[in-house]
This record gives sequence, structure tokens and C-alpha cells, in this order.
Amino acid sequence: MLLGGTVMAGTAQAAPAKPATPKQPVPPAAMSKVGGDRLGLPGTQVNAAPGVPALPKGLTARSWIVTDAETGAILAEHNAHWKLAPASTLKMLLADMLLPKLPQNEVHKVAASDLAGMGAGSSLVGIKENLTYTVHDLWLGVFLRSGNDAVHVLSAMNGGVAATVADMNAEAHELQADDTHVVSPDGYDMPGQASSAYDLTLFARQGLQNADFRAYCSTVTAEFPGDYKKAKNGKPVREHFQIQNTDRLLAGDYDLKPYPGIAGVKNGDTTDAGATYTGVAQRNGRTLLVTVMHPSPGHNRVYREASSLLDWGFKAAPTVQPVGTLVPPLSKVHPSTAATPAPSASAKGAKVSAAAETTASSSSRGVWAAVGLTAATLVVLAVVVIVVRRRRPLPSAVGASGASRSAGPSRVPRQRRGLRSHRRR
Repeated sequence: MLLGGTVMAGTAQAAPAKPATPKQPVPPAAMSKVGGDRLGLPGTQVNAAPGVPALPKGLTARSWIVTDAETGAILAEHNAHWKLAPASTLKMLLADMLLPKLPQNEVHKVAASDLAGMGAGSSLVGIKENLTYTVHDLWLGVFLRSGNDAVHVLSAMNGGVAATVADMNAEAHELQADDTHVVSPDGYDMPGQASSAYDLTLFARQGLQNADFRAYCSTVTAEFPGDYKKAKNGKPVREHFQIQNTDRLLAGDYDLKPYPGIAGVKNGDTTDAGATYTGVAQRNGRTLLVTVMHPSPGHNRVYREASSLLDWGFKAAPTVQPVGTLVPPLSKVHPSTAATPAPSASAKGAKVSAAAETTASSSSRGVWAAVGLTAATLVVLAVVVIVVRRRRPLPSAVGASGASRSAGPSRVPRQRRGLRSHRRR
């Protein structure tokens, strides 16, 4: 370019850089062998053979597992011991530990300190300080709305968050869930907090042996206590609003029907965890558990992948040979070790092999033999109105212990429905 007798070099313009493709995490080269040696290998483990259907196509989850809930047999798995952020599926462990401790009818008046320390964007059921709630109310808030406020109030009743975290870690050790480290009892993203598809399945299986757990995790809608208002006679009357379970395989969605035979158990969604889900379903006398962790983003993708894995499991279960097993609690294997400190890494191998050999017969048959099947039903107890999807593994007596307290058919406010947040569950 000639300007005023001087040759000027043109300015070079670099082409805009393409945005770098986010590097996808990869599972460790070796993982825990709790439940079987093959579970320590990265990738998919399944015993393909004539008569065994092919696994579903298009699975994107970083980790998943399909198991027989009664025998503990692992039908197939993919990185099941990969330690990942669990989101609100971790609340199953809270329930395993705390449900037996607190009577359902115990009443607690919420203090401001009970609700302190919740993470920004937490999912909430709508608990307010200076109001009273029963333990039953609080568990409905935990299971249906994944309410971190309900978790923190229950933790306060258990001696505080720190004590509850310690108790949950002890419970994880008792269940041989060695991939799990609890930092926050609600599953909110925290540095160092982790679990695995294998461990989450252990938590669900343990919880489903408790009638109250089965009732809460299978409840579709319930009435939850709200504020007080003055009635015409001047006396205060407590209002109620409806809450719905956010488990879309249980409650359905505009583009997703409830899964046939589903009975819970827990979902979750946070920034670090993505979507997580553990579900239990029954078909033709067989009960399966599935856990899916961190599929690719997409509306209801975690439920679609869980559904396809359950479909595969029910077809494959009669013929497929298991690749591992769900281990029983330590106290079922070695009763004297239930309260001992966590074992060293060198001691785990011997413990695992012994546990794996005993789980199929010793930990489940007696419990699951009492399981009954009842169709989805409407339970009305006095002023109690609750919809419970009562399928296996829910016993016929669930309605009496699992119905919620409510006061009329008031609806959940529109802005409370289907709320999503990056770090909420």
C-alpha cells in the first residue's frame, strides 16, 4: 500500500479462533473392585451371549449400572465405580441413616439457624422459620421436591450439619460404599464430595428395605403445610399447597409417560453432577434397580436412558450372566466390624471377595420376600390427600404409614412448578 510516498504494510488479520471443544473426562484406568474384579475395569461390562439382547444404543451417561434388586446380581455396568458428583441422589444415604432415628410424628419448630448454610440456587420445598413441621412433612419435602431446606432442618434435629455428614459417612462405610465421601448432606456440589453408580444403588437397595423409605420415594403428589391465615371465626388456620415428585419416571412429564412398574427412588441435578437418577421398577415378578449418572445434556435424557436400561434389564435378566454383585452391609458379613474405622486399602481386597460371595443369598431374599404389588392408588386418611404409586417393592401396608398430612386441595403456586437451577439438587 502506497501512502505519502511510503510503503505501508497491511495489517494481518488472524482468522477467529474456533472455540475449543471441552475436554471430556475419562474414567480412571483402575477403579474399585468391590462387588467383583470386572467392576474395576473402565468401560462397559456385560456378558454378551446368544439369547442376550444387545444393550441400548445411544447411551451417553458417564456411568450406569443395572442390577437385580433381590439377588444383588449386576446384569451390566459402565464405569460403575467412577467417583462422580452425586447431586440429590445422595439424599438416599441421608434417609438410610436418619429415617430410623426420628419418629414420623415428631414436631419441630424451625429456627433461622436451621436454614443457614444452604448453597445458592438450592432446591427448596418452602420451609419457613418459626413454623412447625412434622418429621413426616420434612421427608415428603426431601423425596418429592428434593428440598435442601428440609434436609437442613432434619440435620439440625440430628445435631447439626457436621454431625449429620459424619453419620452419613459412617453409614456409607457400613454399606461398603467406599466410593462415597459426603461433604454436604443435601448433595449440593462441594469440593471432594463424590459417590458412584454402584454406591447409589447400594443406598437405594438398603433404603427399600424400610417401609417408610418405600412410601416416601413412591409418593407422586402430597399436600405440604404452608403459612397460617385467619379464618372467619378469627382462629388461625394453616394453609397447604400441593407438591409433586420431580422424578419424571414416576410422575411423568409433558413428553414422557411414567415408566410401567416404577416405584421411585431419587433424582438429582447440579452443575458438577449433571443429571443423576436411581430408579426401581418391577415387572413379571422381577425387581430391577438402575442408576444413571451424568448423561449428555438434554431434556429428560437421564430418564430416557434409565428407561431404556430397565427395558433391556427385564429382557436380559432371564439369560444374562452377571458381571458382579451388590455387596451386603458390613454388619451382615462380619457383625463385629460394623462400627470399626474404615479399613485400609490393603485390607479392602480380602473383605470385598468375601462380601461378594455372600451377598446374593444372605442380604436380600428374606427382606424382599415380603414385597407386595398394589396398583397406583389414591390414599385418603381423614384430611390426608396423597397420591401414591404403590408398585413393587412397596408392601400393601404402605398407605397407613406413608400418607401425608394435608388440609385441602390447594395447589402449588405456578412459579414453584418445574423450577430448574444449575446447583439446586
